[in-house]
Amino acid sequence: MSKSRESRLEELQNLEPSLDEFRADVIGGLSEQQKTLPCKFLYDERGSQIFDEICDVPEYYPTRTERLILEHHARDIAALAGPKARLIEFGSGAGTKIRLLLRALERPAAYMPVEISREYMIAASQDLAKSFPDLTIAPVCADYTQPFTLPDIPEAEHEATLGFFPGSTIGNFTRMEAVGFLKVTRELMGRGAVMIIGVDLVKDLDVLRAAYNDAAGVTAAFNLNLLRRINRELGGTFDLSSFRHEARWNEELERIEMHLVSLRDQEVTVGTHRFRFREAETIHTESSHKYRIESFHKLANEAGYDAIKVWTDEQKLFSVHALRAR
Repeated sequence: MSKSRESRLEELQNLEPSLDEFRADVIGGLSEQQKTLPCKFLYDERGSQIFDEICDVPEYYPTRTERLILEHHARDIAALAGPKARLIEFGSGAGTKIRLLLRALERPAAYMPVEISREYMIAASQDLAKSFPDLTIAPVCADYTQPFTLPDIPEAEHEATLGFFPGSTIGNFTRMEAVGFLKVTRELMGRGAVMIIGVDLVKDLDVLRAAYNDAAGVTAAFNLNLLRRINRELGGTFDLSSFRHEARWNEELERIEMHLVSLRDQEVTVGTHRFRFREAETIHTESSHKYRIESFHKLANEAGYDAIKVWTDEQKLFSVHALRAR
């Protein structure tokens, strides 16, 4: 990606996980007693597109609820950040919610989207550059759960740092992983940085189940796309018609779990590796932990952040937290 004077779109910093990493994680996960696949690999270019479709289905409340909260409180967030802030978005996706913050911020110094889906992020960054031609945009393709470095942009001097992690993606991590991720962001952004995080809340189970089992089957397509990706990139032999999507509520861990359920006894290969499936055996592909406000604040504190503000919708479906790095 070449830099454009008009858009000030910087060269892509490419730290995308390699095919060997993908292969190792898939083979390792499928070798476990409870077969698993890392949820980060759901987001290839097609998976990211399907996830955007999920955000528009009527049962999926998190996206529209979080967007409403951000619309109402973008100026409050901007006031916490102050002028000339560099804005770092973890898991930027289509880059729709970030526009609310960019419009509210006073003279933002730079925008740095961090996303694992390279082609999807490039397209989103180019589209955003058209809307904000005076903004320096420096995309980073990386697994943001692991330590990485930000590009050095001498011309984009900043006076503050604002992190943004929307969509309750924090819920995809176990508690230990969430603390680890927040520590990574704190080290990356530095002392005094403000972190804005969308966090889904514990609620009525019927609402939760419907959100992850939409009637149109979009979430099912998203989940099954991971098997299609394995077939395409790793030489897998998954028969997609022999698996179905299922979302389950885990009461003990207060999380929705996405599984792919084998519809029959079968054998699947990935390269030279063979994996047997019994009928009804599952692959656990993603978890979505739901939080109570107090429990999330405790988690953030353990990671070195102080909770400074929280906003919710009237129905208490979703929350947006402002944290400050100690």
